[in-house]
Amino acid sequence: MAASEFDLVAASLRADAGDIRAFVEALAEKLAVSLPGGVKIDRKGSLLGGPKHVRKIALQLGEEQLELEHDAGRITCRRRTLVRGIALKNEEIDLDTWIDAVTRGLVQEAQSSERGRVALQRLLN
Repeated sequence: MAASEFDLVAASLRADAGDIRAFVEALAEKLAVSLPGGVKIDRKGSLLGGPKHVRKIALQLGEEQLELEHDAGRITCRRRTLVRGIALKNEEIDLDTWIDAVTRGLVQEAQSSERGRVALQRLLN
């Protein structure tokens, strides 16, 4: 995949970053549509029974587990590197690094499998 295509995927994931809640909701929707069954999304409702909002997005791409947590306008991102199911590295990363890791993982899956290629096409459409 060319650098411009990588940038297009990353830009697609960053598209709604101005409003954090809207960004997290849109990101969760894009990833859920792109990777059906491959993304775990936890939602949390208000005490007053209002709509549920995304609290956590978790996915595994290759040997990386990527998590994004949203709480009251604050985002925390983590990346775990797995080898044969064992976490060798666990780190907190910033949002841009997390988006780049998701993008890189999607691009690698697109290059190695039909499922990944379809996921990447869904994300860009």
